Formats: sequence, structure tokens, C-alpha cells
Amino acid sequence: MTTLDERGREHDEDPALRTGAAVALDDPAALLPLSAGSKAANLARAAAAGLPVLPGFVIPDHAGDDAEALRHAWRELSHDGTAPLVVRSSSPQEDTQESSLAGQFASVLDVRGWPAFRAAVRTVLDSADRPDGTRVPMAVLVQPMLDARVGGVLFGADPVEGRLDRMLVSAVRGGPDALVSGEQDGTSYHLTRSGRRLRPTPPHPAGEHLLTRTELHRLARLARQVEKLFGGPQDMEFSFDAAGRLWLFQARPITAMTARPARGARLLGPGPVAETLPGTLQPLEEDLWVAPMARGLGAALDIGGSAPRRLLRTHPVVTTVAGRAAADLRLLGAVPPRHRLLARLNPLPGARRLAAAWRTGRLTRALPDLALDLTADIDRRLAETPAPAELSRTELADLLRWTRSALVALHAQEALAGALLRESDTRTAAGAALAALAECRDRGLTDAETVAVAPVVLALTPPSLTTPLRLPPTTHDGDRPAGTAADSALPALPARESLRLRVRWVHQLQTHLVHDAARRLALSRRAVALLRWPELLGALDGGRLPADVAQRLPRPDAPPLPDAFRVADDSVVVAERPREGGAPAQGVSGGRASGTVWDGRGERPDDPVLVVRTLDPALAPLLPHLTALVAQTGSPLSHLAVLAREFKVPAVVGAADAVQRFAPGTRLAVDGTSGELRAEDTRTREAADR
Repeated sequence: MTTLDERGREHDEDPALRTGAAVALDDPAALLPLSAGSKAANLARAAAAGLPVLPGFVIPDHAGDDAEALRHAWRELSHDGTAPLVVRSSSPQEDTQESSLAGQFASVLDVRGWPAFRAAVRTVLDSADRPDGTRVPMAVLVQPMLDARVGGVLFGADPVEGRLDRMLVSAVRGGPDALVSGEQDGTSYHLTRSGRRLRPTPPHPAGEHLLTRTELHRLARLARQVEKLFGGPQDMEFSFDAAGRLWLFQARPITAMTARPARGARLLGPGPVAETLPGTLQPLEEDLWVAPMARGLGAALDIGGSAPRRLLRTHPVVTTVAGRAAADLRLLGAVPPRHRLLARLNPLPGARRLAAAWRTGRLTRALPDLALDLTADIDRRLAETPAPAELSRTELADLLRWTRSALVALHAQEALAGALLRESDTRTAAGAALAALAECRDRGLTDAETVAVAPVVLALTPPSLTTPLRLPPTTHDGDRPAGTAADSALPALPARESLRLRVRWVHQLQTHLVHDAARRLALSRRAVALLRWPELLGALDGGRLPADVAQRLPRPDAPPLPDAFRVADDSVVVAERPREGGAPAQGVSGGRASGTVWDGRGERPDDPVLVVRTLDPALAPLLPHLTALVAQTGSPLSHLAVLAREFKVPAVVGAADAVQRFAPGTRLAVDGTSGELRAEDTRTREAADR
């Protein structure tokens, strides 16, 4: 709202006022947005359709200089100056489908008398001048000032949640100007399209509800009528006067709707795949690593009868969103069914598992030997593989094909081992890698020499075609996991850990092969990572590289994905709101501890409780120095969860929004058995210490 200034005392012959003739809202000329402005044109259209719009007139942009006609219109509408008016902007550039420009131009309320009216018109016209020196077209809308009992804003859809089947109302005492200007906080009503309240609405401080049930139904009906008139849900300003009559003050398209996934969109999340592929992947990395993982996990779910075969054929278990790996959480069984009672009554999952029972029963007994045979085959093939430079192009392409097939088998058996085997041996590849890394550092070996001597250290690094291999800082001898040999020889590991380690070894072989292929194709390592798998094979088999390979740009490092999300149109990631009574945090490494929250960056506190989104293998060297570990995702079988048990560090996974809830520096109590997390009051603790 703009206050009148001294310009009201200017001379009656102000040239700006002589430019405007008045056009009544029921005049066909008021329907023209280019001259009357979008706001006035929308109200004129609503009035013509019989909707409750106050009478009024508009001073068109670049109108004639008939000052007498303007004064005559003012006298009729204000009853010769006795009734107050509202003078508002109506630019063709506001209240459009592309932009609302809400609050960018002036409106003047409670205008009384001819001099004040002239000043108000001048104020609105002056607001068309922009800070950059330009001027937008501007018409002026004039209507009676309503003595409103309740007013507010009505959205014909829910723009916050992006739902077209919901409406949102915010109301205040008086007219809507106090709400839209921010002077008052409104009372919100979430409605169905019929006007039924979806959530309890707190009463007004005066002890009564601002809007009755009947008034809410009337607002919903008005929203449906306006939507039908304009072809889509609208952002409207309204008021109820003292007599209970409903008036429409403004209708414009909702220009900022939150993206909403289609009905039935898949529930995705980084989940366990982020432990293997934590960063942003380039196209060739997706084809080399994500596609085999999806096939392997799909085969494991099919064998175990954990998911319908129809869904496994049509929905990849693992995919990428903005270059980051994400898994279908429902296929993995990482989230509970939406309708638990129906899920219990549904006979299909039980029948599916029964049909798979004979397979899994026999497989459980055979799986350790199968894993041993597979790891032996992988080790033999890796040992027999010559240096990439010694291979022909055809041999190089054939070896790359084999690595993808090997990854499918490794991922499938690793998933089955995690689901079916209950191994008492808790040793991890990461624990063995930490011990081997410490020994190699003591011997002064470089990273390349360390990998050659003790390839187990690759368990501490994620794969990458573009980033040079760098091993993490080592720990001290006293920080090695108990019972782990501190030499370069690979100790015997449980089946699942052995399979995980071979996955990483195959990744590293693929990296060497792709780098050699880039050399032969005269491409940089970054450029070859931008190829797709068929393009690389075609080039190695004698075909041509894509014509646009030089113009392709690497994907920027995308932000981490939400713990659970769905994908809307245009690949917009929409985080899933946590459901009440959802899965609680899970303790995965027993013990209780209290310490200071740390995010892994900056100076480490004396009693660090590391709080992270995902259990990245690169965090393994930090474990010996931690008081506790908390992660938003993960499971008892996660790499770092197992390693935390080795180091006897209390750990909790599945802690929803932990990074946001527990800021660095917060005192946090962690129970690694129950999964309970409790932020401590620092002031209470300091008082107890004193």
C-alpha cells in the first residue's frame, strides 16, 4: 500500500491526468489487456460471466486526454466524493501466465476527494518507472473501497504441494491488502475442491474461526467458476463484506506451482547404491557401472521372489537422476508398503516367495561355494589380463564386454549373500584396507605402488573415469581394527565382502581399459567419459566417433539426492515428505555415546559424532577417531556399518533428515542398539559440569 504524498496539491491541469479517459468495467474495451491491463481485463471478463466483481472503471494506457470524462467517472463511482475508492495498477505485464509481478507496482487505498484521487493516479503511473530506467505500460484500475469483514487470498490449487485436487485459502480480518502486504499473518485453510477442510484449522485469536463452513464452500465454488472461465486454477483475492456477500478483487494465473510427480511415480533414493557410487557420474560411467548393477540386483530380487517379475522387467532397480545413482526403494524393500493391511491380505507376494522358496533354500546352502567359485574366476581372469597397451582394439572391446558381464554376476551374488547368508565373520574389506594402507604408508609407498602391492586398499575409494586415484589419509597403527592382519596379503573375508571387493577391482580394470581406449581414439579422459557404451564399442570396432564429441560438456557436480524422492516432469526431483509413523532410525552397532556433531569438514572436535547423508566408503579412515556415527541412509549390512562394529563405534542409520536436524556443534546422544538419537541441551550440560 502506498501513502499519498504532496503531489495531490499540484495544479489541476497536470498533463498526466489529461491523458486518461475512463472505461467502465462493463465496457467491451475493458476486456483488452494491452490497453486496460491484465488485472482490469480479467475482472471485466469475470464480471461479464456473472461473477461477483465490484463496479469500477479503468484509465487505459496511452488513453486520450478527456479530463472531464475522467472526473465524471470519478463522481459517479465515489458518489461525488463521499465514498472512498481504491486506485490500483493494471499493467499488461502483470497478472499474466508467465509472470505475476505481484507487489511490483503501486496501489492506493481509501482515496477520498478529487485532489487525493489525482495524486493516487499519479502514484500508480509513477510506479511504472523501473530502477533500470525503463518504463512499463500502465493502466489504472479504480473501484469502490469495500468495508470488508474478512478477506484474503484463494488459490484454486495447492501451489506448495503442487496438487491440482486441493485448494488453499489464507484469510485475515478486513481486506486482503493487510495479508498480501505482509502486515498480518493469515489463517490457512486446506480444502478439497468441494470446500471440505482437510486439516484442522486453529481458531482466530479472538476465539472464533474467520471463515465458516458455508463460506469455505462458497469460496471453493468461486474458485471452480474462475478456473472454468480462465482455463486453469487462479490466484485470487477476495473479501466478504458485513452483509456476507462475497466479492472477487483479482484473478491471475498461478505462476509458481511446486513440481508434482505423476500418480504412481517411483519412490527413489540413494539408499545402498550410494555406498558404491557416491558421486556424480558421467554418461560412460553410468553405462559401465549403473547398468550392470541394475541387472544384477534385478536378478537377485527375481531369484529371491522379493519383487514381481513384471515390475523387474519394466522398472530398473537402479537408475540415475542428474547423474547420481538412485535405487527403487520399494523394489528393494527399503520402505514399508503404503497400505500395510492390503499388503498383508494380498496373496501374491506370499505365493511368489513360496515359488522361490525351493530356489532360495538350495541357494542358501550353495551360495558360499558359488561366491568362492566366482571370486576365484574373477581373480584368475584379472591375473591373466595383460596390460591394456598389449591388447588389440578388438581384444580391448571384448575385455570391456566381459567386465560388464562380470559385474552383473558379482552384484547379483553380493545382494543374495547379504539377504540369505548370516555370516558370523564380521571382518570387512575396508578394515583390511585400512591395515594394509597403514603398512604401505609406513614403508613410504606412493598411492600407485600401494594399489599394486595391496589392491585391497581400493575398497576405500569410489570408482571414477575422470578423477585420478587418491587414497585417503592413513590411520595410526593403534587404530587398526582388531584381528586384521597389517600386511599386504589379503586375509580371508566373508563371502559378501569378498564379492564387494571384486566389484571394486573390476571397476578399476575398466578404468584402465577406458583410459587406454581414449589414448587410441585421441580423446582425453574427460572426453571419453562423455561417450555412451555403444559409441565407445563402435569406435573400438572401427567405426567413427560421434560428430559432436568435441562439443559435449561434462555433467556438473550435482547436489546430493534426497533420502527418498520422486521425479516430476522435466526431471525435477521432488523430495518425499516423511510419513508419520514412518520407519524409525535403526541401530546397527551397539553401544551408547554422547559427543559433538561433526560433518566431516573443518576441525574435528575432541568427541566427534559424524552425521552424514550416506555411508561413503571414503569415510572409513575417520571411523577410528569417531565417538559415534549417524547416517540418513544405509542398513546393518552397509560397508561402514559393519566396519563400525569392528571398531566398536555406536552407529545409527536411517535417521531421517539427520543432517538438517543436527547441525555441527550440537551435542548428540547416540544409542547404537535402539537407534535413539537425542540432542542434548548444551546449557543444561554446562550447568551440570559446574
